[in-house]
Amino acid sequence: MKETMSLTIGLIVNPLAGQGGSLGLKGSDGLAAATYNNEGLTRSMERAQRALALLCGHKNIRYFCWGENMGYSLISTLSDVAETLGHSDSDQPTAADTRKAAATMRERGADIIVFAGGDGTARDIFDVLGNDFPVLGIPAGVKMHSGVFAVSPEAAAELLLGLADGGLVGLALQEVRDIDEVAFRENIVRSRFYGEMLVPANGEYLQHTKIGGVENADLAAADIAAWVVEEMIPQCTYLIGPGSTTAAIMAELGLDNSLLGVDVVKGGELLLSDANEEVLLQLLSNIEGSTRIIVTAIGGQGHLFGRGNQQFSPAVLRAVGLENIDIVAAKSKISALGSRPLLLDTNDRELDLALSGYHAVITGYHDQILYRLASGA
Repeated sequence: MKETMSLTIGLIVNPLAGQGGSLGLKGSDGLAAATYNNEGLTRSMERAQRALALLCGHKNIRYFCWGENMGYSLISTLSDVAETLGHSDSDQPTAADTRKAAATMRERGADIIVFAGGDGTARDIFDVLGNDFPVLGIPAGVKMHSGVFAVSPEAAAELLLGLADGGLVGLALQEVRDIDEVAFRENIVRSRFYGEMLVPANGEYLQHTKIGGVENADLAAADIAAWVVEEMIPQCTYLIGPGSTTAAIMAELGLDNSLLGVDVVKGGELLLSDANEEVLLQLLSNIEGSTRIIVTAIGGQGHLFGRGNQQFSPAVLRAVGLENIDIVAAKSKISALGSRPLLLDTNDRELDLALSGYHAVITGYHDQILYRLASGA
């Protein structure tokens, strides 16, 4: 079971990435085993080491890694808080190894997948993680047309240190792109859009609010509401918790709101108002389609569950699914916590620990950050 206050990084190194450049191959896709240098540090391993040198030793960071040259050989010399979850079956890892590593790390509870590679590595990770799990690329490939990479290994480390220290680090969807290397070697540039992944953005907001201005809470709530309503799926049932931020969502929908209760909405219609735990459990046992909870934190205290919204009992939370929780809060509310985490006090220790970690928080219109959740115990 993961530590509640730690940032768990899933580290994946593609040791082949970047080697095609020095060979004049315009990339490393399909790099033959005979040309793969497996002695010493490859380019991608060296660049991953540069980032790790700034991260290792931080008390709030632990690691998942993959065997030998996909990460273990680096992290084992720098940190004693790393767990190896698997390994490649050969000295030359494949795309399948990268995909398996990413899927396993997410399943085991990593907060973010950090990979050293190029566009091909980004594609492989996108194949299994999609656009709803945070990733960050350490630039190490020959070609990096994708927007998921930090500008340097040191910049990647700075973003991750911001997360570990409880800073307001934004989340943004960035493109995953790649070029056709066969065509490129014939001097034909053919770029393809593969999708988008969630990437930590530069977390400058906290400093700006201290220096420059004050966020208008009503406008922030309206921006949050506009995006949430825009993204609502008609076939999904939403359990909307108490609070002024969630009240703005009900106002955006044009529905009556019980400010201190839980309202149930589907297809833009109000199904239930001020529903208690018993009513919610009965609904969840009969409802068709997916269900999501939309919840906000108590200002000042920072409690997410267990204060003022006990209708979201452990039984209700488990019935909905821990992966189906949307957190909404203005950045001013989060920054007022002074880097303290959002608190969990469901009266179920195992549930609190399962919910702990880093979670996306919607903070405006097409604006979200990655922030810590932790047990209040």
